[in-house]
Amino acid sequence: MSKEEKKVNRRDFLFTASYTIGAVGVGAVIWPMIDQMNPDKAQQALATTEVDISSIEPGKSITVLWRGKPIFIKKRTPEEIAEARAVKLDDLPDPQKDEDRVKEGKDEWLVMLGVCTHLGCVPLKDKGEFNGWFCPCHGSHYDVSGRIRKGPAPTNMEIPKFEFVDSNTIKIG
Repeated sequence: MSKEEKKVNRRDFLFTASYTIGAVGVGAVIWPMIDQMNPDKAQQALATTEVDISSIEPGKSITVLWRGKPIFIKKRTPEEIAEARAVKLDDLPDPQKDEDRVKEGKDEWLVMLGVCTHLGCVPLKDKGEFNGWFCPCHGSHYDVSGRIRKGPAPTNMEIPKFEFVDSNTIKIG
């Protein structure tokens, strides 16, 4: 091997080593920035939550926290269900049937994210013009099915993924 060939091989090795060290350094700097976008470990632990609903009386509701957000769980009376189903879809800014917002066969149970869809405030229960929820921050009115009826909110309150574990327990998430 000539002296010149040794220099080329040594130069190639130095370039490869430099690029490798540089790539590892860039990865070490960038990884914390990417990792910080993951949910907080406390939030991940709350990926699902089970709620005992056995003590909720008809017409009453409770608020529970799931992933740091309020969840409204309401046991509706037959009158409230009939009122929600009597609304014409043409009268709703975000048309959605009441039947599509509850689980089949469990029409009395309304489970929804308790956050106003306008700017994320928490509406007050049993308030407003439609026997449902009212957001005092900007005046959004929701009916007994959590559908927007009046005000600046663009959509209905969101229905999270949930299921009935048994007749007394709801699993959210």
